Amino acid sequence: MNAAPRVTLPGTKFHRVRKTVQSICVTIFILLPLFDVMRVDLIRQRFYFFGAELWISEFSIIFLTMMFLWIFIAAMAMIYGRFYCGYLCPQMIFSEAANTIEKRVAKLVNRNFSGLSSNARKVIAHAALYAILLPASIFFSFVFVSFFIPPADLFHRLLSFDIRTAGGIVGASVTLVTFLDFAFLRQTFCTAICPYGYLQNMLADKHTLQVFFQDESGGCIHCEKCVRACPMGIDIRKSSHQLECTHCAECIDACSSVLGRMGRQTLIHYAWGDSGRGATAEHKWYRRIGFRDGKRIAILGLLTVYATGLAIVINLRQPVLVRIMPNRITLYTLGADGLVHNTFRMVASNRGKQDARVTLSVADLASARVAGDPNGIVLKPGDELQREFDLTASAASIAPGVNHLRILVHVAPGAKDQSLAETFIAPMDTEPSTPPALKAIKNK
Repeated sequence: MNAAPRVTLPGTKFHRVRKTVQSICVTIFILLPLFDVMRVDLIRQRFYFFGAELWISEFSIIFLTMMFLWIFIAAMAMIYGRFYCGYLCPQMIFSEAANTIEKRVAKLVNRNFSGLSSNARKVIAHAALYAILLPASIFFSFVFVSFFIPPADLFHRLLSFDIRTAGGIVGASVTLVTFLDFAFLRQTFCTAICPYGYLQNMLADKHTLQVFFQDESGGCIHCEKCVRACPMGIDIRKSSHQLECTHCAECIDACSSVLGRMGRQTLIHYAWGDSGRGATAEHKWYRRIGFRDGKRIAILGLLTVYATGLAIVINLRQPVLVRIMPNRITLYTLGADGLVHNTFRMVASNRGKQDARVTLSVADLASARVAGDPNGIVLKPGDELQREFDLTASAASIAPGVNHLRILVHVAPGAKDQSLAETFIAPMDTEPSTPPALKAIKNK
């Protein structure tokens, strides 16, 4: 009879994968606000999403982005259960790091101050722990607040110990809360406060990925190493549906390390729902990755639709937005040179990251021109400009009354030209002379 192959020791399977993923997540968390990948700038009222600078006024794009993220989070919880909590959640990552630091500090203190009393060693250990957690809290609070306040501005506030302005008060408050969380709360937050944990349990069903204990033959030796390895301190043997379980798989590694030495397979593994079948036991690839019924395939389709729509909208978005409106308080005026003048109002916003030059021209109306600076205007990134300009045309070359035309907006560098349909009002009398009534209006 061939014995089952020995399973690798803990730290070489799920544990190592999880710590690698968590390290990548921390790196991404630190870099996101620095490169405007995903950040809300409350001061400038901007929303940054994968390089696109969205203004708060662009509500439709922001709403589409929020819907995409919401469906993505729901899909993750429905298919992969508490995977986010165990592998990706910053709260869990930092809580486990604080636990590890506390254990190592206590070990060092007990080794180097063995001659002191137990209470004295505890005081020294706690003082050393807090001395480490305080600068860590300041750093990670700085990163978190940088998602809402520009990092350069926040760094200046930090150096000046600003606790008077709103940004400084928020930074100090977040630092205090973060320190209290690292020092005292930690995983208690996950079970007592975090709403996402409850949401994930609500979305789970018989096809959701979970950590499953299966011992039909009574092979458990009751070593309880799975309990000691659990970051949340639960016994997975009692149930796979415990609220505290984050599906981190530390218990799987613990069980496999003990039973593996005996040539036996682990009794704890990932499974889809309560089926007891391993997560990789299916033959069809889409079932192995979690798409096991119509509901999951449908939410994947919906997620794809939102992702495609969001990509298209952001790709078609103009970095420089130009709006032109006619000023109809005065329909038209006649100049001394015999030209008919119509006044328009332009609002231009540079939503890009580089200087932009905006120039205007006219199409579909003979002799019509844009009066003013032929070189256009230059907008700095984030600038919004409002100005009035005149379109002029020879009265003898246009039809009386309403004339249709297009104002062409050219933005350099690189933006696609915009074409805006407008109307040009000419006097009913096409002679270049100015009617008395219009002269009176002009003189006013």
